[in-house]
Amino acid sequence: MKLIIQVPCLNEAGTLAIAVAALPRQVDGFDKVEWLVVDDGSTDGTAELARELGVDHVIRHPVNRGLAAAFMTGLHGALRLGADVIVNTDADNQYEASDIPLLTKPILDGQADMVIGARPIDETEHFSWIKKKLQRLGSWAVRKASGTDVQDAPSGFRAIARDTALQLNVFNPYTYTLETIIQAGQSNLRILSVPIRTNEDLRPSRLVRSISSYVRRSLVTILRVFVIYRPIFTFLTIAAVLGIPGVLIGIRYLVLLGMGEGGGHVQSLILASLLLTLSALAMLCGLLADLIATNRKLLEKININSHAMALRTPDASGERQDGG
Repeated sequence: MKLIIQVPCLNEAGTLAIAVAALPRQVDGFDKVEWLVVDDGSTDGTAELARELGVDHVIRHPVNRGLAAAFMTGLHGALRLGADVIVNTDADNQYEASDIPLLTKPILDGQADMVIGARPIDETEHFSWIKKKLQRLGSWAVRKASGTDVQDAPSGFRAIARDTALQLNVFNPYTYTLETIIQAGQSNLRILSVPIRTNEDLRPSRLVRSISSYVRRSLVTILRVFVIYRPIFTFLTIAAVLGIPGVLIGIRYLVLLGMGEGGGHVQSLILASLLLTLSALAMLCGLLADLIATNRKLLEKININSHAMALRTPDASGERQDGG
């Protein structure tokens, strides 16, 4: 069994040494533990420093592609290197690396496909009051959208089983944390939360540059992924919101028309017609989106199978691409 710990980085030369020094070389249940750094277009020598620190594998983006792209590059790289379980952590040493066995044990025991570390948010001193409340609100929204019981959705400290990593796709360039949970939950994968510890803040968050920006981007991510994975529910809800008032206004107009007062309420007829037309269009969009979603699921299965076959195919040198 091989565990690969991946660390996405962007100009982390100031903190990477601290984070790497804390990473374990032995974890219960694994024969090999390797480290993988994904340098997302850093300009401060992060990749060179990672090699000097003894990191086993370094993958570098020539330009900055965003945290989500770095996360997916790490997953694909770890799969090619033969990882059975992948642990993702941050380069700023936010998470307590000695808690990695807490993340991997449920996967090894067959209890989960993905395990997410739940930070002690209320006890974290460098989180402002409003950030704590927003973290709670965001996690609640993700739980509702994903049908899971994740306690700390924005947490990047997580363990992912090999078969689960093969199924994950990230469409949003901003962050992978919320999208992968909703995607996994809607795909009926088993997601588990475990309490973990955090360390002192070494630098300000680069993801949360302002509260308003974070809230806006998070809401857009949740809504977008929910539409992708629950199109019928989403568009039928929109159709109901538009259609029910349209029906009520239409009934009101018919009653007034029966009483001989319809001539003065033509605007009600126009509004009812407009709402019912929009409702019908929303229902049609829902049906089309559901057909597209069905096609997406088929394409995802093809992609998973082709990716798995590629990882098992020997390369030109005769060695297996998956590192096995």
